[in-house]
Amino acid sequence: MYDFGDARSAGKTSGNALELYVPVLDYLSQSPINFGQIASNTLPSHPPLFQSPTPLSPSCLPVSIPLLSSSIPPSPSVPLPFPLSHGTTTLAFFQHGVIVAVDSRATAGSYIASQTVKKVIEINPYLLGTMAGGAADCSFWERLLARQCRVYELRNKERISVAAASKLLANMVYQYKGMGLSMGTMVCGWDKRGPGLYYVDSEGNRVGGDLFAVGSGSMYAYGVVDSGLRPELSVEEACELGRRAIYQATYRDAYSGGVVNLYRVHSQGWERVSQDDVLQLHQQYKAEAGCL
Repeated sequence: MYDFGDARSAGKTSGNALELYVPVLDYLSQSPINFGQIASNTLPSHPPLFQSPTPLSPSCLPVSIPLLSSSIPPSPSVPLPFPLSHGTTTLAFFQHGVIVAVDSRATAGSYIASQTVKKVIEINPYLLGTMAGGAADCSFWERLLARQCRVYELRNKERISVAAASKLLANMVYQYKGMGLSMGTMVCGWDKRGPGLYYVDSEGNRVGGDLFAVGSGSMYAYGVVDSGLRPELSVEEACELGRRAIYQATYRDAYSGGVVNLYRVHSQGWERVSQDDVLQLHQQYKAEAGCL
């Protein structure tokens, strides 16, 4: 045990009522263990672990942390360690309801990661959402939208409108603007006002319209639809137009491919019309054109 007599005498000299003496060990004043490749001369000087009870001055605190570099930007703008290319083709337009056509290829750069991706999220029996951009972002936010739409139905005893669902999604993703999200989706469905179609992206943009194509192959799909869309099209002709537009996009865009999934949204809800392999469509269209 320590001699409290010395402590009391020390306390009298320092003006304190009672001051305990704690021995300072020599090894505690040495440099701490270095982690990684940090040199010992880059570490700030640390005071001994135990000191006499004097007021803590700002000079005793480390000014900077050596593990953090001033050249590293904040996390929202940190560049990715490798480039990511998000390729797809999704299409939706008004004709006897809403015709929705998408491909099924997922890419990671120049590598084809999958040919069987489901790029249509079935939000509820009257609402569909398409996926373009980062697969994880689109899947997470649209499934979260499906949950929020269900909560709306339980609270209000009625289905959510297409406009409200798209606005809800835009409000959710806008809170993460500039955080690296990659999403370009179309929310399409049928409500009391009739068919509805909205484009929503990861920046919080929300635009209503009657024709949208999103993805790396969208320019090719736009060309086919713009040249073939007419008011007098039948249901079968409208579906064939959407199917051919996605096929032409997969034919010219290396990041689109797989199969063409075709949906139609009408007053009774959505229905899946067909699922066609693009290779079979290529052979079919070439045979019809007399090229085979």
